[in-house]
Amino acid sequence: MLLRILWKQRTWFLLALQLRGSVVLSVLPRTLFCAGFAAIVVGLHQTGNLVTFSGTASVIMNIVLGLLLVFRTNTAYERFWEGRRLWGTLINTVRNLARQIWAIVLEKEPQDRMAKQNTLYLLVAFAVATKLHLRQESVNEELKALLPASRFAKLTQMNNPPLEVAFWIEDYLQQQYHRQCVNVYQLTQMQQLLNGMVDCLGSCERILKTPIPLAYAIHLKQLLLIYCLLLPFQFVNDLNGWTILLVAIISFSLLGIEEIGIEIENPFGRDPNDLKLDAFCETMKRNIDDLITIEPISAIEASLQNHSSGLAPGDYSNSLYENQP
Repeated sequence: MLLRILWKQRTWFLLALQLRGSVVLSVLPRTLFCAGFAAIVVGLHQTGNLVTFSGTASVIMNIVLGLLLVFRTNTAYERFWEGRRLWGTLINTVRNLARQIWAIVLEKEPQDRMAKQNTLYLLVAFAVATKLHLRQESVNEELKALLPASRFAKLTQMNNPPLEVAFWIEDYLQQQYHRQCVNVYQLTQMQQLLNGMVDCLGSCERILKTPIPLAYAIHLKQLLLIYCLLLPFQFVNDLNGWTILLVAIISFSLLGIEEIGIEIENPFGRDPNDLKLDAFCETMKRNIDDLITIEPISAIEASLQNHSSGLAPGDYSNSLYENQP
């Protein structure tokens, strides 16, 4: 028990001292600037050429700045969490649509199995294309491994590659309906799932293209700068040289909170604090790889039954109920 507690304490200290993923390096230049200004103030105070004021004069600014920082951080985290929720929805929707395509779409011809597999990998390609689109990156080898050469070449010419992939999936579903491999109810249900995937794409684009209002960001930075530069005037009478250290600590704390909001307001990048989109896409790829190893017995048997009886897919399910005692 004691060893477990000590290990947790060790982990806590290691995390507290970790630089990767922190905002230390980002705010360090600004912190040093504020500390340097505090050193000038201390030097002027020791020569007697400085006017100071009491800390009570900045109470109102303390309250206003605290509220602005809280609002800034909460808004940024809300964007981060909404992005995570949307990608969780996309993962589940891809799983559901893949399962339905694999189990429901009838296999009338030998090549139908390969067509289903290609369509399942189109679902992964949609997620990968969405990731690249949100990162404002061009299509790359990751997509090339999921698509035929002709489609990959077509995708390089598109302004919004995920929409093109969604069109190919929709086109496949329509073809299977016209071939009577799915009925109208199954088609509608699959289309709803596909629409949900496109809705996730649109919501992620909304987060990406709706930044924090510029006036708010500028005003917050101005208040932070004024507040940090006024700090040494409040403490120099009581602390003298220690004012420099205290100003550095307070400036680091406030500037760090603002920087955290900047770090997480766009959760789709490649920074350590961004969403692990590469891991999400890899998860979907593994799910599809596992799914295609399962034999879709229901689709094969239904196809054989329909072929022998001359029933359409919509009639086959009714015949099952009609033959029940």
